[in-house]
Amino acid sequence: MATLPTVTLDDIRSAREALGDLIRPTPLEYSRTLSEKVGTQVFLKCENLQRAGSFKIRGAYTRISRLSEEEKARGVVAASAGNHAQGVALAATTLGIRSKVYMPVGAAMPKLNATRAYGAEVEQIGATLDESLVAARAYADDTGAVLIHPFDHADIVAGQGTCGLEILEQCPDVGTVVVSLGGGGLLAGVATAIKAQRDDVTLVGVQADAAAAYPVSLAAGHPIAAERMATMADGIAVGLPGAVPFEVIRQLVDRVDTVSEASLSRAMLQLLEHSKLVVEPAGAAGVALINEAADRAWSGPIVVVLSGGNIDPMLMLRVIRHGMAAAGRYLQFRVVMPDRPGSLARLISDCAATDANVIEVEHMRTDPTLMVDEVDILVQVETKGAAHCQAVLTSLRAAGYRLKFA
Repeated sequence: MATLPTVTLDDIRSAREALGDLIRPTPLEYSRTLSEKVGTQVFLKCENLQRAGSFKIRGAYTRISRLSEEEKARGVVAASAGNHAQGVALAATTLGIRSKVYMPVGAAMPKLNATRAYGAEVEQIGATLDESLVAARAYADDTGAVLIHPFDHADIVAGQGTCGLEILEQCPDVGTVVVSLGGGGLLAGVATAIKAQRDDVTLVGVQADAAAAYPVSLAAGHPIAAERMATMADGIAVGLPGAVPFEVIRQLVDRVDTVSEASLSRAMLQLLEHSKLVVEPAGAAGVALINEAADRAWSGPIVVVLSGGNIDPMLMLRVIRHGMAAAGRYLQFRVVMPDRPGSLARLISDCAATDANVIEVEHMRTDPTLMVDEVDILVQVETKGAAHCQAVLTSLRAAGYRLKFA
C-alpha cells in the first residue's frame, strides 16, 4: 500500500506565507446565545466572510501556487458544488492560469455566476459532486490539465490548515474546535495546525445525517462511500472521504457527529437573527451540533468554524421558513369549512385572537373529497414557539374547526 503524503505544521505555516495578502484573517465573533446555551464561551470563526465566501480559497491557492511552470501552462480543472469552484477560479485567475470547473446540474445559480465571474470556464454535469469529479478527471486525462481536487491533496489540507493557525492566535485558550466535515480537507488542516501546538484541544467534525460517510468509514478504518446523499448542505455532501484527509482525521480528530436537516435550518436562522451572519447549510453544521448537544460536557472555550456563506437566495427563503417551522415559529394546516360568506373572515379573526400572525391563505374548492358546499383552506401562520403552536391548535379545535396536516 502506498504511503500517503503527510501534512506538517511547517507545511501550513509555509502555506500562510504563500497566501500573503490574498486572503483576510477572518474575525472570531463571540456568540452570547450559544454561550448561554452550553454554559461556556462560544466563538464563531467567520469563514463565511472570507474572499469568495468560504475557506476554500486557502487550499485552492496553496495547491495551484505550488504547481511547476510547466503544469501551470497546462491549466487546471476542478469539480465542485460551488465553494471550491470559486476558490479555484479566483486562485487561477490571480496566478494567470486557465481554469475549467465541472459543477453538478443542480448547483446554485449564484455559485455558478460567481465562478464564471472569477474567470473559470464552467460546465455542468452530473447530479452530485462525485459525478462531476469523474468528468473533471476525464478532462484532465484528455487535455493534460492539472486536477485540483477539492480535498484529497496534502497542499489543499495545508492551505485549509491556515484557518487553524488563526484560531489559536485569536483564542489561545480554546478548549474545543467544531468544524463542518465533507471530504475532510478543512477539518484535517485545522486539526493538524492545532494539535501540533495544543494536543489537549478537542477536535469535533460535523456531518449531515443524510450525507455522512465519515462515521462508518472511521469505524471501518478506511474510506467507505455513503449510502445516500440527500441533504441541503451541498458543501459537505461528499460521498467518499479523501484518503489524505481521512488518515489525518483518523489520527487527530476526537469525534465526528451528525446533525439533522431541521437542526441545520434552525442554526442558519439563529445565525441570521442573533449574529447577523448569512451562512450556508454546510457552514451552519457546527452551530447545529452545539444546539443539539447543548447538555454535553463541553471543554471551553469553544470555537465553531462557519465554513461558508454562499447560499442561493431562493434556498435561503425556503430554509428560513423550514427553520421557523423546526423552531415552532411557523405553522401550516388545512381547514375544511362551509363555503359561505364570512367563514374565512371568522377563521382569520379566530387565528388573530390566539396572537398568531396569518401569513398566507389559499382556497381549494375542486378536491373530490369535499362536499359541494365545502371549501378547503390552507393557512400559514407565524407563531412564537412550540408552546404557542399547540395553544393555537387547541384554540381552533375548541372552536370547532376540522384541522388537517399534509
